[in-house]
Amino acid sequence: MDYNIVPEQNWQKPRTPKILSVVLVLLILVGTFYSGMRYANYRNTNAVLPPATEITNRDGGQPITVDFSLFWNVLAKLEDHYVDQSKLIDKRKLVYGAIKGMVSAVGDPYTVYMEPEESKKFSEQINGSFSGVGIEIGLRNQLITVISPIKGSPAEKAGIIAGDIITKVNDKDATNFTVEQAVSLIRGKRGTTVKLTLQHPGAKAEKDYTLTRDDIKIPSIEWKLIDDHIAYIQLYIFNKNIDDDFTSVAKAVLASKADRIILDLRNNPGGLLDSAVNIASWFLEPNQTVVSERFSDSQETALKSTNNAKLKRYPIVVIINKGSASASEILAGALRDNRGVKIIGETSYGKGSVQEVVDLGSAQNGTLKVTIAKWFTPSGISISDNGIKPDIEVKLTDTDIEKSLDPQLDKAKELSK
Repeated sequence: MDYNIVPEQNWQKPRTPKILSVVLVLLILVGTFYSGMRYANYRNTNAVLPPATEITNRDGGQPITVDFSLFWNVLAKLEDHYVDQSKLIDKRKLVYGAIKGMVSAVGDPYTVYMEPEESKKFSEQINGSFSGVGIEIGLRNQLITVISPIKGSPAEKAGIIAGDIITKVNDKDATNFTVEQAVSLIRGKRGTTVKLTLQHPGAKAEKDYTLTRDDIKIPSIEWKLIDDHIAYIQLYIFNKNIDDDFTSVAKAVLASKADRIILDLRNNPGGLLDSAVNIASWFLEPNQTVVSERFSDSQETALKSTNNAKLKRYPIVVIINKGSASASEILAGALRDNRGVKIIGETSYGKGSVQEVVDLGSAQNGTLKVTIAKWFTPSGISISDNGIKPDIEVKLTDTDIEKSLDPQLDKAKELSK
């Protein structure tokens, strides 16, 4: 998934025609929203559909081995017995609800059916610009959870952190929300406000945050020389600018006094898969596996490092936390499996799957977002099932944050001496 959308991407070369690839969950931003998916024949529509009073094609498309009469029997009983007949007028809504139930039955939070209005908003997020509060969200244990706040965003400034559970949006119960439903309520016009009710990890009480939506500018990367010899590189997101930005940083590192690197991937929600492979290639020998994709037909595709390796001579330490997801998990796993790089911090989020958004033929049918593949590290570890576990666990507590302490970075510096 989860789940940030960029209007013009340098997308991964498609595995099949008209399928595009990005690696992330949903991010509530402005002008940038990656959704971590492949897009199959996806079309936008602004159509507003009138209520449907009849259901047609009752036999069309029915599976041969399934007795579908139960479905129609339940519908007929509803029509005969339900007390509020006004809610049964639009039969299309009933069918949409049935489809959502069927899709949710597979138990995958990233596989969802979007009815037309949801599909329209999703398309706007992909193709347009909008304002938000600067958080990436996903489903964790079926609850809307903050994956990471974006540096400098209203959410970060308010103290929202990775792992916070969103229980309400504008006082609406969010416990049964899909990610798309939460996004549609949280994003909005710049200068307007949204009220989020959050439960901090380990806390019993909830806390309300009223945030003012703003245009979110995401820095892709920053670096500095610390302790006179360590290149400290912070990678914030794998967006369309990261390849060029990382090249500039790499050249600066090569020209500096640095003799080792700390790569900080904390609160990095991921981004473009190609960029994760390209950045890994700076540190690896050519033709080493960066990540493997496994599909339902057992087909497996290994994505390999390219001819670069200009930073291979530098010892590296990587820092991650539970806000590190998707492409950042791919990079961390590739560096450890291929080079034995030590990873410091906390277990990462565990977003290791590819979603395909499938057009269902017409505006009134909505769209289907379905998981089609999972990512595995070069050593065969499932990112979805396990996340990336650190070699040395170091937690960052609320007290550390309040006192501006960073024991995770301190440990990385200790290992880099």
